[in-house]
Amino acid sequence: MSVIITVAPTGPIASTADNPSLPTQPLEIAEAVHAAYLEGASVAHLHFRDANEKPTADLGIAQRTMDLIAERCPILIQVSTGVGLAVEFEEREKLVELRPRMATLNPCTMSFGEGEFRNPPIGVRRLAARMRELDVKPELEVYDTGHLDACIRLWEEGLLAEPLQFSLVLGVRGGMAATADNLITMVKRLPPDAIWQVIAIGKSSLELTAIGLALGGNARAGLEDTLYLRKGELAQGNTPLVTRAVQLARDLDLPIASPEQAEQILSLPSR
Repeated sequence: MSVIITVAPTGPIASTADNPSLPTQPLEIAEAVHAAYLEGASVAHLHFRDANEKPTADLGIAQRTMDLIAERCPILIQVSTGVGLAVEFEEREKLVELRPRMATLNPCTMSFGEGEFRNPPIGVRRLAARMRELDVKPELEVYDTGHLDACIRLWEEGLLAEPLQFSLVLGVRGGMAATADNLITMVKRLPPDAIWQVIAIGKSSLELTAIGLALGGNARAGLEDTLYLRKGELAQGNTPLVTRAVQLARDLDLPIASPEQAEQILSLPSR
């Protein structure tokens, strides 16, 4: 099966003070996504920032960013409802009203670095139900073993359509450590026919992306996950990180999915 490459250009934490190449404004994000698409990315995982680079769930900023991307390329849009730790869940969940093809669904509240990532159970169920109504495909972000169990409960309750789509996130302080053992354990516990990718934060990103591809997963790359191309060398934008992920897949003789192929693999509802 072809490999889906996702670009995550911005994220909720880093700023241009950390890496001057980080895109934060709608046009900058759109141009970064377009460049990633030309390199082989078929999905764009989007966070939004206001004029001061603060994470935002502002629907106008989100819609403008999505429109600018659509004008440039047919990449599939995946909106993060995680947004940022300082943004209330009730504001974050409104982003699905824009009806992106996909959006994240974070199943559990957790410690996240020095903060708290709030995802109350009643809100998560409400958001999952609304996403089914709007035909927005959930990307289930799993930061720890119990998060997987929470997703399976949502599936058993009929709130999630198959095939389930997981992101196994390793390396966030408060979640699973970024180790090969943790990744393999999680992959073994996934439901049958689940589609998944590994998201490894920081210095383990390259190694675990390669292991994930070898295990049959998809790949994500971008400045949300690591600001560096290699130790001591800041990435000059998202493109070098996406190019490297694409090359990893090709070195394993894995074909790269186009947006049309990714749409079929993920069984996205038609628009």
